[in-house]
Amino acid sequence: MTSPQTSALPTVPFTLTRAGVIMTPEPGNEYEAEGVLNPASGRGLDGELYLLPRLVAKGNVSRVGLAKVVIEDGVPTGVERQGIVLAPDEGWERGLNNAGTEDPRTTWVPSLGKHLMTYVAYGPLGPRLAFSYSEDLRNWERLGPCLFGYQADLSMDLNLFPNKDAVFFPEPVNDPDGVPSYAMLHRPMWDLGWIREGEGEHLPAGVTDNRPGIWISYVPVADVEKDISNLVHMAKHRLVALSEFPFEELKIGGGPAPIRVDEGWLLIHHGVSGELAKSAFDHQQNVNYTAAAMILDGEDPSKVIARSDKPLLAPETEDEMSGIVPNVVFPTAIEKIGEQLFVFYGMADSKIGVAKLDRIPAAN
Repeated sequence: MTSPQTSALPTVPFTLTRAGVIMTPEPGNEYEAEGVLNPASGRGLDGELYLLPRLVAKGNVSRVGLAKVVIEDGVPTGVERQGIVLAPDEGWERGLNNAGTEDPRTTWVPSLGKHLMTYVAYGPLGPRLAFSYSEDLRNWERLGPCLFGYQADLSMDLNLFPNKDAVFFPEPVNDPDGVPSYAMLHRPMWDLGWIREGEGEHLPAGVTDNRPGIWISYVPVADVEKDISNLVHMAKHRLVALSEFPFEELKIGGGPAPIRVDEGWLLIHHGVSGELAKSAFDHQQNVNYTAAAMILDGEDPSKVIARSDKPLLAPETEDEMSGIVPNVVFPTAIEKIGEQLFVFYGMADSKIGVAKLDRIPAAN
């Protein structure tokens, strides 16, 4: 497998413009003592728009909440909290000194009539991808941890590695063999030294860049129609994109669920630059997270056909520059209100902001 080279691709014709801060930690709320951030989103059975924010309690213990979005003149301005919908209640979501159901991403999949949630279960061996589903955003049924099928050409078991930033496409696509499938983007990390001291990095065959990047895996539609629990069995893994530009020199990762645009699939993602200290899973103080975008091929979403060569949104406001982890813009949800698209994002791992997503008019 060769690493994709995308630096010569066209740039993405979209912009992000700040629209405000819509959620901050509630004073006295023990579940939000260390921040509210990185929300998922969806429309409830009542047609209302909801966020599913990551709520961080003391000790960095994360839960997934539910909050109705308050909209004024077509713009999100705040939220009404409606409790917790997912907590680290299972043994594999809790370790000796850590626990969490973190960074949810949700995708409404009409063909299933369900919201699919990917989240990071922070358990005994660190961050691992897990799935759940819901019809109403309030009641979530766990499917369990993601199980990556062995792939001989990679000469590697992806189940060995921590993984984050997973999200499903909203409709079936064809896998590399032309089989209609549900596809998921994800971001494996190759350094196993944090599990076993001195173990270091183990790269799949054909991958020479050790920086974490965006991958895609698939599960046949027919298998999921037989039993939704088959959704966890992901296979036919492909590398989609690696870091290309200075603003993402350390790593990249997926954001909200991809959306259909004229050119293909628009993926808002994040890029990280700066310096990592200690483990990649510790709170960092010398990194810079920005929002960018790429467009994936409409027929083969493992191929990038356009890409931002600079951020669409970078930390510039006090809320984005000062917090639990400073200098963070972390996009995780995208929704349409009226005719306007909005992207919801974590601000310095402490608050939640929103930005308008607009297409740049074509030049005459």
